[in-house]
Amino acid sequence: MTDAVFRETAAEHRTQSLPLSHLSLEVGHLYMEDFEAGPERLREHFTLVRPWVDAVRAAAPAGSGKRPRISTCFLVDDYFSRFSTPAELVPMLLAEAERCGLTIDYLARESACAVADGVQLAESVEHRLVESPPPGSDGSRPPVKEIGWLANGERTPGVERLEAMANDLPSWRPPTETAARRHSVFMDVELWDDREQRRTWSCPFLAAVWQLARLGLLRHNGEAVLVPRPAPEGSFPRDWDDLAPLTRLNPAAQPFAAYRTCSVLPSRFLPVEHAVRVILGQVEVDPRALHQVAERSGREGVPVPEAVADRVAHVFYAGG
Repeated sequence: MTDAVFRETAAEHRTQSLPLSHLSLEVGHLYMEDFEAGPERLREHFTLVRPWVDAVRAAAPAGSGKRPRISTCFLVDDYFSRFSTPAELVPMLLAEAERCGLTIDYLARESACAVADGVQLAESVEHRLVESPPPGSDGSRPPVKEIGWLANGERTPGVERLEAMANDLPSWRPPTETAARRHSVFMDVELWDDREQRRTWSCPFLAAVWQLARLGLLRHNGEAVLVPRPAPEGSFPRDWDDLAPLTRLNPAAQPFAAYRTCSVLPSRFLPVEHAVRVILGQVEVDPRALHQVAERSGREGVPVPEAVADRVAHVFYAGG
């Protein structure tokens, strides 16, 4: 006799698996003022990017002697400012990339890192923030979810605390990095601001969401988010809201998400990407999504760092 086992469907946790490339290679993350400067500015960017893209491709690990699966992507800022239309900008972007010998497989809108297809992506990542309190901290600083600031160590004590401890401590004490190597590189990152009952996410926080999406580690109720859609037939829309959050420009492209990411960016992005590492180091990523990546990378013989932040690489070029 066989005993029947009944389970409630709601109790079963299903996490959608994603196809993965070996590397997600970002070939640009420009703002509207870059597009406003015209095709010459884009041409300059892609000319500077091209040698680094070739070098990254040559060094990309594939495992078991196979040819690496690499997809390229480009992020357009339509969150902090909007200029022109997709119908005008996207063809210009693709033409200048092609002129420099580059193919853009996927185009993402930065606003999609805040909300995509009705899913509050930035808010869901904010809920997963787990601050790492430095040794000896006394909890006098409000938590990140109240103030919207995240640090990689212990801040300088406030004036009130210094006055209360004036008999025991010097009048000033420097901030300290939690994982410092002898000397600290302290960073305090603003994640958002709330003005007139509207929250605006910071560039570093949206960039952290962008990295998690490229690493295939974002889910909503177990379902994949930022799923690529094919490019529209004919012309691109005239309104940014009518363009998909993530568009597959190349029908033959490798998967958007990947085991690792690399971004080739102007050097002005270096502070932002440092902040991204601070944020990624304090996000509790969906353990089931992490397990899926670890299991698949193991089968392919592709080593993936345990720390999510270590799966992210950058190349910064001067000029531009």
